[in-house]
Amino acid sequence: MANHKSALKRVRQTKTRTARNRTRKMTIKTLRKETLAAVEAGDAKAAGESLAKYSSAVDKAAKKGLIHSNKADNLKSKAAKAIAAIG
Repeated sequence: MANHKSALKRVRQTKTRTARNRTRKMTIKTLRKETLAAVEAGDAKAAGESLAKYSSAVDKAAKKGLIHSNKADNLKSKAAKAIAAIG
């Protein structure tokens, strides 16, 4: 266990940041599943709306440093290709 005051603060900060990052990552995963479910159902309108929310969440995560910007681009590209395939 941490002994120094600054190390104890770091432990608290890490717990807070871990919880926040976990929430953001789960949100991205959920939005991805919703988008792909709409694609599977063949609903282009719902898929488009879901893609907008998904892209926004991925961009925000990349901006905050949660995921790499290239990964964000790859995720958005794959979702867009899936939607284009049903259109």
